[in-house]
Amino acid sequence: MADPELVDVVVIGLGVGGEEVAGRLAEAGLSVVGVERDLVGGECPYWGCVPSKMMIRAANAIAEARRVDGLAGSAEVRPDWAPVARRIRAEATDTWDDTVAVQRFTGKGGRFVRGTARLDGPGRVRVDERVFQARHGIVLGTGTRPSVPPVDGLADTPYWTNRQAVEVEELPESLLVLGGGAIGLELAQVFARFGVRVTVVEALDRVLAVEEPEASEVAAAALRTDGVEIHTGVRAERVGHDGRAFTLRGAGGVEFTADRLLVVTGRRAHLDELGLDTVGVDAGRRYLAVDDRLHVTEGIWAVGDVTGEGAFTHVAMYQAGIVVADVLDHVRRADAGADPSGTASATGGAAGADAGGAARAVPRADYRALPRVTFTDPEVGAVGLTERQARERGVNVQVGLARLPSSARGWIHKAGNEGFVKLVADADEGVLIGATSVGPAGGEVLSALVVAVHAAVPLARLRQMIYAYPTFHRTIEDALRDMS
Repeated sequence: MADPELVDVVVIGLGVGGEEVAGRLAEAGLSVVGVERDLVGGECPYWGCVPSKMMIRAANAIAEARRVDGLAGSAEVRPDWAPVARRIRAEATDTWDDTVAVQRFTGKGGRFVRGTARLDGPGRVRVDERVFQARHGIVLGTGTRPSVPPVDGLADTPYWTNRQAVEVEELPESLLVLGGGAIGLELAQVFARFGVRVTVVEALDRVLAVEEPEASEVAAAALRTDGVEIHTGVRAERVGHDGRAFTLRGAGGVEFTADRLLVVTGRRAHLDELGLDTVGVDAGRRYLAVDDRLHVTEGIWAVGDVTGEGAFTHVAMYQAGIVVADVLDHVRRADAGADPSGTASATGGAAGADAGGAARAVPRADYRALPRVTFTDPEVGAVGLTERQARERGVNVQVGLARLPSSARGWIHKAGNEGFVKLVADADEGVLIGATSVGPAGGEVLSALVVAVHAAVPLARLRQMIYAYPTFHRTIEDALRDMS
């Protein structure tokens, strides 16, 4: 076997976070090998956030056109999936090809290797028959895959995950959606607005169960208005497929049938494939455990969905900035003294320091103000703790809630104005620790609330702000008033 190839850093998995880390380290002058067995860029640009939001944008345009009646006359709407499918294929380069993304990375000075990588001891990575020795560390950005529940018969059927739902060129007449979380509801609403008969089956007692109960109520009502059937508290027991249609049997004997079955019951990392045992890391967990600088263990970092800190592109990019800073700090310290690996670095000592040679501070991960948005119509934006989570932690909770239709902007908006702003505060500290913004621009209104939670802005200061009239975000002021 050939001797290991010596490099500065190996990044395994070039999804959103891994690609950002690898590219920035390469630009900083490190010799970086980026390994990806699937598509560079990961789930987001090909099957996740970007194409799904294209679908949502199209479906929302249909809904808005239908709202012309009663507002501005009348409109005839004839949904057509063909332009949506064409747009998705154009964005994904028709055949889900990552040539542009690979060139983006190599253009920054990185070295790309297509293949399946495994750890092979401290600092070592095996990619098929090649072995790399990383002087300054390894970054794991291998993401997650759909978590398919162990329902009897399911594995033997041609069920969809989000990938098949995004790639579809011809819509089915009917669709069963197993899972009432964010992805399930977003896709259910899209297909319903294009004329598909959609049924959502959720094992928990409400959809969007991780959010506030009020958000679940608004989202469920909106989907039912679009014709979606929603069945909560139903645990799937068996799935069958007769060559034409699916049958899903739930606890208590209830049955549902449809042409297609979409399974969106969460995602999980597949740690058993990474060779973690060779570096003394437990591979039996659902996600990789990391500290606040994204360390898995000495010389190994992780970034993105594989860490379990929220399956969001913005989290992966946030973590990538921390990993880049920490790796460069590691390089600076190694070059200033003895290299921990005993091998001289190829970086020349400049990386990780300012022009004058001073070390840069390495940020620490802080998820207290992690924003999340479910892009249904209305949007459900949330940050920090829910009321229930805060009470379970023993916080002296203060809550304020204002309904959007009661606001001036909500009244003006009329059709499609469902929503609210809910604030969760620590009464003892006098600051917000959580908030939910549901409405036509719920994700955008959320930005002000994220700043308030992140910066621990005193409630008294928030009450002294001037809120533009008439805007949706002015509902924050109403919720603050409800809290007093």
